[in-house]
Amino acid sequence: IPPGQPVHMLNLLRYRAYARYEDGFDAAPCSGREAFHDRYRPAFRRLAAGKPLVRMFSGPVLASLVGPQGERWDEAALNEYGDFATFRSIVDTETYRREAAPHRHAALEDFRLFALVKAM
Repeated sequence: IPPGQPVHMLNLLRYRAYARYEDGFDAAPCSGREAFHDRYRPAFRRLAAGKPLVRMFSGPVLASLVGPQGERWDEAALNEYGDFATFRSIVDTETYRREAAPHRHAALEDFRLFALVKAM
């Protein structure tokens, strides 16, 4: 991934019906969608605060126009970072692993994550 240029991270998300936390993690029962939106996202936003060009957009996937038959995604999210190092500075921390990642893992049945840079 080229350094020093904006990078967009495309997330394809499929939620669990009910969030599934690791044994010993103290969290009230909720849906996967709630765990992602009400727990993971706020924790992630706190960690991303003040980082260059962190913007987030997400919305429901309305239809799959091209792709394997039966493949289903509940939501797609596109996050912009000042560069890949900014993304890494958020997710490669003990704070992320402790405060955000457990909610993401509990929330998602399946996901894909792609890094994109603007074509020259």
